[in-house]
Amino acid sequence: MEEQKKNPAQGLSESEQVQVRRQKLADLQAAGHDPFTLTKFPQDAYSADLKEEFKELPNETDSGKKVALAGRLMSKRVMGKASFAHLRDDKGDIQLYVRRDELGDDAYAAFKKLDVGDIIGVKGEVFRTKTGELSARAEEITLLAKSLRPLPEKFHGLTDTEMRYRQRYVDLIANPEVKETFVKRSQILKEIRAYLDEKGFLEVDTPILTPFEIGASARPFYTHHNSLNMDMVLRIETELYLKRLIVGGMDRVYEVGRIFRNEGMDPKHNPEFTSIELYQAFTDFHGMMDLVEELYKRLAQKICGSLVIPYQGKQIDMGHWERLTMIEAVKKYSGVDFNDWKTDEDAIAAAKEHHVELPEVPTKGAILAEFFDAFVEDKLIQPTFIYDYPVEISPLAKRKPDDPAFTERFEYFIDCTEYGNAFSELNDPIDQKGRFERQVAERKAIEPDCKAQVDYDYVNALEYGLPPTGGLGFGVDRLVMLLTDSASIRDVLLFPTMKPIEQ
Repeated sequence: MEEQKKNPAQGLSESEQVQVRRQKLADLQAAGHDPFTLTKFPQDAYSADLKEEFKELPNETDSGKKVALAGRLMSKRVMGKASFAHLRDDKGDIQLYVRRDELGDDAYAAFKKLDVGDIIGVKGEVFRTKTGELSARAEEITLLAKSLRPLPEKFHGLTDTEMRYRQRYVDLIANPEVKETFVKRSQILKEIRAYLDEKGFLEVDTPILTPFEIGASARPFYTHHNSLNMDMVLRIETELYLKRLIVGGMDRVYEVGRIFRNEGMDPKHNPEFTSIELYQAFTDFHGMMDLVEELYKRLAQKICGSLVIPYQGKQIDMGHWERLTMIEAVKKYSGVDFNDWKTDEDAIAAAKEHHVELPEVPTKGAILAEFFDAFVEDKLIQPTFIYDYPVEISPLAKRKPDDPAFTERFEYFIDCTEYGNAFSELNDPIDQKGRFERQVAERKAIEPDCKAQVDYDYVNALEYGLPPTGGLGFGVDRLVMLLTDSASIRDVLLFPTMKPIEQ
């Protein structure tokens, strides 16, 4: 008979079930069997490994191998003197066959009182049943931790998906496929590190707490350092510290860094996220393009097993990357040619004619970027590099020698979403200082109370000499979304930022 047909807790509310479980714990403790006093269990085998090892074992055959398994009790079917159960460990599920004659009367009675969700240890022999399921014949069962809350019966059916994010620990228990996303996330990071390490890059760490807000458009989080009695800022990028290291002679560096931006939240944005920034001396943004293409092809092949990967109903061909300048892309998708604009007023008139929103500072270059946002980005399904960005929106990129109104910068797009940003890094300290000062002045003109400052120490570093350098930054979370076919950034963050529930 199935457990649920005999279990008196069935039909009880969650709070009543919690009380039943607490009473079971109290009874165990009163009898001197408190599971929470146990400190370890000699686990020596995992479900998936056993299934692989004994995949050729015939039905109704003992393996001769005794194992110690440990994990969570996920089901229990009590049938008189013999019962079946399933244990879930770190690598999957395995069936348990539990007989009263094997365990003894007292131990079998204790087994029948176990609840789904309890953490148990099981010792016994591996065998295959008549129906062909690899199982463990329990000779000893130890309760290692009592689950005081019942697991949700139909977690997939919950309409409140936010609860899955708020209680990721339950989500991982109830939905094993969720764990696979995070296993893949770890594999993706491992593969990125392996690729960069092979290319001679050195992984480094730079400060998360920085002394002041820089003039960039991203809004920071503030905190206070008590010993120094000063406000500090959680970093919005790792760029300026990493380029200081290039100045210092570390020619290839990267950082897998947690970044914090005090901005909006949506399916592609979380206030804290993981980025990878890397910098390579003596190359330019074309070198970074080649690196991105090679890395993404490798990741698709290694993680997904193919260069063509599914994403939200589309087939993305990671084996083919288009390359367009921003001017070419805007002309292709809007019909408007930047080269026809002689003045900022021409650009403003074109924006009004095409109902394109004007930027805060309406220059030709900034308006070109608005045309890109309005007409181009939502067309870029397949992997595409967009390069040669206006200088107005690229304060850290090197100007193009033959056209100083534009910079050697690219972003790359997949499924209408920007995935990364790269430059030929600006290494002229005089130009950099001027751009920083203009950037901060523009911020203060719009937000008089903002605390943005120029990072003059970074300018000072440039004055010692930054070699020609290519730099790249990309978000890990969006990349994991792509390679795991996940619709929301919350699906690839173990603990996404959530507003607390009022208690």
